[in-house]
Amino acid sequence: MALQILEACINCDMCGPECPNSAISMQVVASGKKIYQIDTTLCTECEGFYPEPTCVQVCPIDVVVKVGVSK
Repeated sequence: MALQILEACINCDMCGPECPNSAISMQVVASGKKIYQIDTTLCTECEGFYPEPTCVQVCPIDVVVKVGVSK
């Protein structure tokens, strides 16, 4: 399962540099707002790199969630 960044993202730029797979980039979402998004084809939830996904750990507002899980 991959992770998703919710539209409440504040673009703090904490998650992108932490991603070992370069799976996080700025994208335009349906509302037209630009936020960081996770490419689910690249995301491994940091398996083989860290014990837990670092994007989840560094997000100051907890908007990185498992796909299908809402906050």
